[in-house]
Amino acid sequence: MQFKAQIPRLPNSPLHVKFNTTMSVEQIEQAIERLPDSERDALESRLFARRFGLDALSAAEGTELVASLEEAERDIDEGRTYNGDQLRQAVRSWVGK
Repeated sequence: MQFKAQIPRLPNSPLHVKFNTTMSVEQIEQAIERLPDSERDALESRLFARRFGLDALSAAEGTELVASLEEAERDIDEGRTYNGDQLRQAVRSWVGK
């Protein structure tokens, strides 16, 4: 898969050059690997949010979801497990439904 990045022209500039760059997925991955950890984490969060629709959540909904996931993680860490029906009920309670 190829992605095109276009750098906008600077009007009335002596560097009035248009660049078209096509990058492969491998080149994008290599560029990501060169990012500082904080930038890579921020990119990962943005892509994850976009992929799963989390960017559509309000700040309050996002906070509630994170709290619910942390509660689920604590349950797992403390050895509390659920069968299928119990899990469905627990998930409903974690997401407020």
